[in-house]
Amino acid sequence: MTFREFMAENGYELQTTFWSDFSIADRFGLSAIRDTFDRAFEEWKENYKYLTELVLVLNHKIWQYYETRPDIASLYNSLWEKTCQYAAENLKDDELSYYYDVTD
Repeated sequence: MTFREFMAENGYELQTTFWSDFSIADRFGLSAIRDTFDRAFEEWKENYKYLTELVLVLNHKIWQYYETRPDIASLYNSLWEKTCQYAAENLKDDELSYYYDVTD
């Protein structure tokens, strides 16, 4: 099952190209993943729906690599933690409710 299929099965329609962006970066290694994250996070951290989707993608990337590429999984985990912390500290009211509803 693809990420898109998994999300659709759970009632979520993708809004960004984050999954594809990170899948491309995966092929080029850790620095490409970091660069992709830095650009996506800086550009979209103020958009609560995109920030939420970024968290979802990072989480799924951890699971994608945790057995086969622990170095990549570890990087994704640290990026996921950073993004979750940012969301918890900066989203308020309906935006925070949306974040928790979607990521729960």
